[in-house]
Amino acid sequence: MKKVYLIDDDEVFVFLTKRIIEKSNANVSIQVFTNGQDAIDHLMDIALDKDALPDVILLDLNMPVMDGWEFLEAYQYIEFANKRPDLYIVTSSISPHEIERAKHLKIVNEFIVKPLAKEKFIEIISNL
Repeated sequence: MKKVYLIDDDEVFVFLTKRIIEKSNANVSIQVFTNGQDAIDHLMDIALDKDALPDVILLDLNMPVMDGWEFLEAYQYIEFANKRPDLYIVTSSISPHEIERAKHLKIVNEFIVKPLAKEKFIEIISNL
């Protein structure tokens, strides 16, 4: 079973994304974090336990407490037991500046503008 961490405070997006994932028929478990701080704290706690780590992280940029950019700043310094989880920014932002900024971060697999399509999720899971 693949593990997906969904880091987003938008309840509607979280609900719809869960439905998309369920409809993709992928064997996936989803854990939701509503802010970057809770997610980064959790990842730091499990970083050396390769069986506990997620396969994929879907990260929003605009959240309370710790936004996506702050999360990425902290995330890049975590030392993982094995390979770093694949990380996709999934946001409603269409700012060329943010898209360009994300392209310069090696820890970001791709910048995806919401909503996340079922086909795109299947592609992400298939590439693991």
